[in-house]
Amino acid sequence: MEKGTVRGDEFAAAYKAALQSYLRRGGEAGLQRAYELGRQCLAEGAGVLSMVALHHAAIEEIFSSAKGSKRINGDTLSKAGIFFAQTMSPFEITHRAVGEANDALRHMNETLEEEVKRIAHALHSEAGQLLAAVHLSLDRVERELNLPAASQFQEVKDLLDGVDQQIRRLSHELRPTLLDDLGLVPAIEFLSAGVAKRSGLQIRFRHLNVKRLPAALETVLYRVVQEALNNVTKHARAKAVRIQLSSSNNIVLCTVADDGVGFDPRAFKTGTRERGLGLIGIREKLQPLGGTVRLISSPGRGTKLVITVPQAA
Repeated sequence: MEKGTVRGDEFAAAYKAALQSYLRRGGEAGLQRAYELGRQCLAEGAGVLSMVALHHAAIEEIFSSAKGSKRINGDTLSKAGIFFAQTMSPFEITHRAVGEANDALRHMNETLEEEVKRIAHALHSEAGQLLAAVHLSLDRVERELNLPAASQFQEVKDLLDGVDQQIRRLSHELRPTLLDDLGLVPAIEFLSAGVAKRSGLQIRFRHLNVKRLPAALETVLYRVVQEALNNVTKHARAKAVRIQLSSSNNIVLCTVADDGVGFDPRAFKTGTRERGLGLIGIREKLQPLGGTVRLISSPGRGTKLVITVPQAA
């Protein structure tokens, strides 16, 4: 409720009247009214601080008009506190629900990462073993054939070597062992080199004061950078990308900026376009860790993602 608006003034008057009524009569009906007022505030986007200010203003008005009255005592103050607590209960319920949702998201992301790790290991290990077996079989057949026919097998072997390299690259980018063994910085360096080689982008990665971070935080930041680079290659028509990673005051800051076509953020609408740019997935990954992502863009001037995450995550 913004103070000064008609709607805000009307609500403030309704709150004061409900509080006065409860201070005089008490009862469950008064507390139910407090709860309904709290739900209304929450639904209309009011914050906790605005609710505190609203309650404080109502208390001041009520008590100033009742100076010298015996009603201003510890019991009255206690009842006012009970009324306010009931008003704030919808906020508490919502806060707990958000916390539970964040915990569920975190658990889901951890489960997905474990599955990705399993798939990456299968690609790297099992597919590699199958290709090695194919190589052995080709060697055996090659020895049994005459020389002109056998020479043609080298082309097949070269193709298999190429497949093997692609599988290894995919498995490393899917879940790089560097991320677990050496941390976020080497993993992003490896990712950037791979994307640059495939796409022709000039990718520059700078990092400052970044040491090993909590495993969950490193994984999320790696996935966010991976998604951001994927967006650039698909949509930006860019030539160069700058990735910057820094850590200070227990906050990790990561930016991914390209020199592509950009767009007008004012025309940007949540939904299909946001999903197409992968922002929904990025936000869902960051939310359980208390992280945020901000999009900066303009037509012809590229796009920049600014990601901040508490290091304590």
